[in-house]
Amino acid sequence: MTQVANGRVGRFLRLIRFSHTIFALPFALAALIVAANGWPSLKILLLVILCMVFARTAAMLFNRLVDWSLDQRNPRTASRHLLVPKLSAVILLTLSSAGFLLTASSINWLTFLLAPVALALIFFYSLTKRFTSATHFFLGLALAIAPIGAWIAQTGTIDPAPVVLAAGVICWVAGFDLIYATQDYDFDRREGIRSLVVKLGITRSLRLAQGLHLVTFVALIGFGFVAKLGAIYYWSLPLIAAALYYEHKTEKRDLAGINRAFFQSNAFVSAVFLIAVCADRLR
Repeated sequence: MTQVANGRVGRFLRLIRFSHTIFALPFALAALIVAANGWPSLKILLLVILCMVFARTAAMLFNRLVDWSLDQRNPRTASRHLLVPKLSAVILLTLSSAGFLLTASSINWLTFLLAPVALALIFFYSLTKRFTSATHFFLGLALAIAPIGAWIAQTGTIDPAPVVLAAGVICWVAGFDLIYATQDYDFDRREGIRSLVVKLGITRSLRLAQGLHLVTFVALIGFGFVAKLGAIYYWSLPLIAAALYYEHKTEKRDLAGINRAFFQSNAFVSAVFLIAVCADRLR
């Protein structure tokens, strides 16, 4: 019985790519710590983490349901629909969406007002590939909501610092998603899926990804300035630059190499960013 339950949980976590939570969550926690100028209250910390888990789960389930038949035709994703029955995915989507709305609404009046907007935006990304080539930027926007939402949860206001950070997250995510999307170039072109990789070609898309990650680095510097972070934060930035450089050096590997570099580099970027902010603000 336990093995069956563990198997179901494991398949569900693979369906929603739970390991990729490490990309957005550190930016939300870092924004929360900066907004609180130290440790936030345990209540706010737990509510923000719950919001992140619920929102990301709902977004991934919505994406899987919208692309259910499309994923079956893509060799890279052909087995996704076997992980969880479609009806179960619908039920879990409903529960996670409700969980996010209720949790966000319990924090303050602004999170109450903006929770439905945030949920709509993260769902909207999954539809964009059908009508725009800028889908990579909409994915970035979906993840960039996290630090802004965490800041609002702590302060009840929207300030310049999280907006600058969000701009960096948009460019960071759009850049690495362009690299990741090169794997699906032939499939997307055959299926008529809108993507900048299809529109620009692989070479120019990879150059654009490099430019976006350069903007990301500048935005992280800007965030440190606006948020009045200290030397410890700035000393961490060369490590982030090195991780981004490594990601672009490995962008032409085979599928396994791309996936490995994708996860390792971006997990390193988000982890170093969070550690640097904590070291600066929690001293």
